[in-house]
This record gives sequence, C-alpha cells and structure tokens, in this order.
Amino acid sequence: MNQLLEQFKYLNPKDPGTWPALPKLLALIATLAALVAVGYMADWQGQMDELVAGAAEEAKLKDEYKGKKQQAVNLDLHRQQLREIDSSFGALLKQLPNRSQMDALLVDINQAGLGRGLQFELFKPAPKETMKDFYAELPVSVRVTGGYHDMGQFASDIAQLSRIVTLNDIIIAPAGKDGSLAMETTAKTFRYLDEEEVAKQRKAAAAAKNPKAAAAKK
Repeated sequence: MNQLLEQFKYLNPKDPGTWPALPKLLALIATLAALVAVGYMADWQGQMDELVAGAAEEAKLKDEYKGKKQQAVNLDLHRQQLREIDSSFGALLKQLPNRSQMDALLVDINQAGLGRGLQFELFKPAPKETMKDFYAELPVSVRVTGGYHDMGQFASDIAQLSRIVTLNDIIIAPAGKDGSLAMETTAKTFRYLDEEEVAKQRKAAAAAKNPKAAAAKK
C-alpha cells in the first residue's frame, strides 16, 4: 500500500507523461468517466427521454388497437343492442302524449282520484311547461282528502295509466277528526315535442353555445 501511495507523491500536473503507471491509469479512467457524464447530459438524456415517451405511446396505441379490435369483433352484437335500445325508446316514446292529448291525460288523473272517492281540494297545472331535449314536462299541484287505502289505490291507478305520470314530493297528514287524510303531491306529466318544437329547442341550444353566431344571423 505504501508503495502504491508513493506513486502519487510529487506528481507534476504539467507533465503527466512522467507519471507512474497507476496514476496514469486512474487519470485515464477519470477522464473517460467525465466524457461519459458530459455526453449523457448533453445528448443521451434527451434520447433516453424520447425512448421512454416512445414506449409509453406504443403501449397506448396497443391498448387502443385492442379496444377497437374488441369493438370490431362485437360489432354485430352492438348493432343488435342498438336496435333493441331504439325499439325500447320507441315504446317509451309512445307512452308520452302529444300536445293535443295533454288535456285528456289531465282528465284521466282527475278521474283516477274521483273514482277512488277522493275529494280534490287543489288540481293546478303549472302555467308553463319545462322544455327538455325531446319532451316537455308539466307539473300539476294536487291536494286530495280521503282514506289512506283510497290514496294508495289512487297512486296505483296513476302508475297503471297508459301515459307516464309520476307522483313526487308526497306529503300525507291528518285532515279531520273523522280519520281522513290529506295528501299533497306534484304529479308530473310528460309529452313529446313535435318536429317544430324539437327544431326550436335545437336552435336555442345552439344559440346558447355560440351566442355571437346567433346574434350575427339576426
């Protein structure tokens, strides 16, 4: 060890050619390590980053390919499911009355309560419908009095109507000393929009998304 250490004494940095073998070897290794570090920082680091990004992109594309392949394999099944959805949607749409049938639906709701012996203290449709994408919703404020079982039968009759009607925010409270009850609820009725109304809804939605373009057309 002492002999090795002796080789590092009295080294002349201006004349490395006169150094002993061991210091020359260590200096060469240090120089090579420094070159590798500089090369890595200057160029190789960017290439490594590109390689990692390329590997991530490759994995992403493989996943997309597998997903699209799975969709292609199940294309016929998806088409069948779409047909079933269209059929179900059509059946539900038929349960919505059109504009001319709304009055008859309101009469059916009223008759369902009277048929169960309930007394209507309030039957007030909202002054304005709430417009949706392809249908309109009309809330009707209802207050009836009668027996508990009669109210249950009334709710059952509403559910069995050929048109869709929902009872919401139901509140039942005592109404008198005779044991009668009062039920307050909001009966929501629905109707589908005609082609003119659908076009108007789409135009309004487009105007809401791009008000500047709508103002320019005007």
